[in-house]
Amino acid sequence: MAPIVSIRNLTKSYATGFTALKGVDLDIEEGEILALLGPNGAGKTTMISIVCGIVTPSGGTVTVAGNDVIRDFRKTRSIIGLVPQELTLDAFETVWNTVAFSRGLHGCRPDPALIERILRDLSLYDKKDTMLRHLSGGMRRRVLIAKALSYEPKVLFLDEPTAGVDVSLRKDMWQLVERLRASGVTIILTTHYIEEAEEIADRIGVINHGEILLVEDKRALMAKLGRKQLTVELAEPVAAVPEALSPYGVALRDDGTRLVYEFDRAGERTGIASLLSALSQAGLRVRDVSTEQSSLEDIFVALVGEGK
Repeated sequence: MAPIVSIRNLTKSYATGFTALKGVDLDIEEGEILALLGPNGAGKTTMISIVCGIVTPSGGTVTVAGNDVIRDFRKTRSIIGLVPQELTLDAFETVWNTVAFSRGLHGCRPDPALIERILRDLSLYDKKDTMLRHLSGGMRRRVLIAKALSYEPKVLFLDEPTAGVDVSLRKDMWQLVERLRASGVTIILTTHYIEEAEEIADRIGVINHGEILLVEDKRALMAKLGRKQLTVELAEPVAAVPEALSPYGVALRDDGTRLVYEFDRAGERTGIASLLSALSQAGLRVRDVSTEQSSLEDIFVALVGEGK
């Protein structure tokens, strides 16, 4: 099956000489949730803006459901929903009218039942007659999401959708995202809350300095780049790692009271049993043993750090 969004050799340069995107290639599969991670200024919003027809690319091509975003602008814009970072809303309009107008703006027939369902899903229905200027920042962000959903897009971009919102809304939003995915909507999100990406995404993309560093299935990424760490707490501190432990690459930490051993969690043999045996043979008494594995955030920080 062809990807619903296909980006090829996408570039964007400005008159100042700054290059925001440097030959980006990316395929997004229909019905998936792709989390796009990157530091501020990495090119996330620029790429999203080009796909959504807001920014003109300097080079390359972007197609959505087989339609070119420049040549077939009206067709692609009707397929794409965008929840931007900025809270750009008419302060003197009501919630209901704002969402209903967005549906009509995209050429869709009025559907009060759909608008009501969207507002209820986002806990906005009791505010439907309230002017936007009387809403909190978190509530206004919910309205942005409702606007994007009002014309039933096939592809939904969420650009930092939970920035500055409370934990309750964040939880409600991810439940809504799961329901949308179940209905066949393709979702691309950027977020600074990497634990959210780790929880909800099917694939992870990392972008830095206008270049895609990788795009991988989340589980495959965690297996390939994630590390597992065994920490051994010693009963008495040691001044140096015993010679018998040198084959294991063990590091000494915390004033000689802890030994840290990293191993391949996907490997057939971890080496833990032989390490513990070597500890005993070296005459070291163990007080406690614990393991932990790296998170998606650890992997992200390492990838971005390499690209500096």
